[in-house]
Amino acid sequence: MSNSSTSSPPTTLAFEELAEAIKGRRSDYGHISGLRLDRFAPGEAWSSLPYRPVFVGDTETGVLHGGVVTAMLDESCGMAVQLALDGTSAIATLDLRIDYQKPATPGLDIKAHSVCYRTTRSIAFVRSTAYQDSEDDPVATATACFMIGANRTNMLADIRLDNRAIATLEAPEDPGGPFANSPFARCLGIRVNDDGTLMMPFSPMIIGNPILPAIHGGMTGAFLETTAIFGVRRELGIAALPKPIGLTVNYLRSGRARDSFANVSIVKQGGRIVAFEAGAWQNDPDKPIASAFGHFMLRPTPGNDEE
Repeated sequence: MSNSSTSSPPTTLAFEELAEAIKGRRSDYGHISGLRLDRFAPGEAWSSLPYRPVFVGDTETGVLHGGVVTAMLDESCGMAVQLALDGTSAIATLDLRIDYQKPATPGLDIKAHSVCYRTTRSIAFVRSTAYQDSEDDPVATATACFMIGANRTNMLADIRLDNRAIATLEAPEDPGGPFANSPFARCLGIRVNDDGTLMMPFSPMIIGNPILPAIHGGMTGAFLETTAIFGVRRELGIAALPKPIGLTVNYLRSGRARDSFANVSIVKQGGRIVAFEAGAWQNDPDKPIASAFGHFMLRPTPGNDEE
């Protein structure tokens, strides 16, 4: 794998060349997920993600896993940031807030429109909307901050993902497992440890930056959200999946090519709303790679008249 960015001066790309580079030199996960850059303008990206059964979070409803939307918005925001720059700088997500407006309709593709509305020397600010039929009827909205010049790599110049053999997305069956109804959680290989923590094994398909390599920020966010859903259900003893309302992920360290672990705690529980905190780490729980804070709405149990 080339590391020419550490020895050669960075090359500024013309805007059309920049857009073409972004189309073909994205993250490993973005590449195999099928995410497409459909249209572009300076600082703006219009993208789409084809529906796939492996993206489902609950087979009983067919609704996509929230982590799929999180990962798409993270990648799409990154595209908008790159389209606001000149192709010479590596970027990394600092924080990402997702507000879920409604469940995605099963079977339909998801689209996103991301706008990088301000850049400074070291920080880029982005907002994004995920939708299906119309941008005026969003599935989710997001705001994010990215670091510019996060490391010395340059994915837009160093490697072309189209020429690399990358693992496919598959969801092994596990009828008796805790994620039997969640193909996307099974796709990520998430397992429950004896101490109650969750583990996401490292896999080439979850790579974001293939040069470092580093785990895709959206995959870390999906892992934290899965951990929160599982932990809240277990703690409260509820059968129905809680409905995500909002999730804020803070990226603290680069997730490297090793297994990741996570746990969750309930911060506050009301009659309908649960607030939670989750954290993910690799070698040392005292050195987290990311943390998350969010809210779930509890779904009424069968036979309960409460709306």
